[in-house]
Amino acid sequence: MDISTGHIILSYMEDHLKKKDRLEREWEALCAYEADPCATHAAGLPQNAKKNRYTDVLPYDHSRVILNDLANVSGSDYINANTITDHDPRNPAYIATQGPLPQTAADFWQMVWEQGSVIIVMLTRLMENGVAMCHRYWPEEGSELYHNYEVHLVSEHIWCDDYLVRSFYLKNLKTSETRTVTQFHFLSWPENGVPPNAKAILEFRRKVNKSYRGRSCPIVTHCSDGTGRTGTYSLIDMVLNRMSKGAKEIDIAATLEHIRDQRMGMVKTKAQFEYVLTAVAEEVQAILKALAQN
Repeated sequence: MDISTGHIILSYMEDHLKKKDRLEREWEALCAYEADPCATHAAGLPQNAKKNRYTDVLPYDHSRVILNDLANVSGSDYINANTITDHDPRNPAYIATQGPLPQTAADFWQMVWEQGSVIIVMLTRLMENGVAMCHRYWPEEGSELYHNYEVHLVSEHIWCDDYLVRSFYLKNLKTSETRTVTQFHFLSWPENGVPPNAKAILEFRRKVNKSYRGRSCPIVTHCSDGTGRTGTYSLIDMVLNRMSKGAKEIDIAATLEHIRDQRMGMVKTKAQFEYVLTAVAEEVQAILKALAQN
């Protein structure tokens, strides 16, 4: 990013954050936005209904992840997940999905395998305020079987209070192929809320992207419903990735509409939208500081 572009982007962000009425208007317009197409027929089928964690968060038919039904534990092609693309529709940047349920853990690993993913970004705790947010879909130690997939926990590193990193060895028992999958688990982000500051999530994102660098598979991203925290993280990452590729103009609201065209309800609250602006502004400031020092 060149310095002049950085300053233009930064002043745009800061202007939004200072002018609360502008932010309010933008959020109201986003709330009124309707995706098209928005059919969710597959999610509403009786045999798929029990696979949805929440009845009001369903994947659009046109962008849902389709499993190989012949390899599936229940002979189904359905999972509550959508591909999220940036520029290239053939290469999704993310898969946004709900936190697995006990009955969908095998589907989750089938999706990870079939989509070629090697990175999972988890943005929820398993339990929050006594409520189950996500089923633990990995073994606490050793290996566990999920239909055709054996998952072996190789390591677990607590990086800081905010997040930890687990490494898994994923084996397809049908073909005997194996793959290493890394899970980045962010712990200090309350449901429907925002983390206490932007610093931790920006550091977390750098760790994720350093591990991901040079790959072209989608990053599997989930919280509990796969919309609030998942949408917020994906939007921050997409905007910053566009900037790092030299984008001269950044329209965060338009980028969010683009993401919402692919999965409903992405970024649930105005506070989460504002948090995206804050995080992007902080990262741009850090980049400008580094450029000035060079």
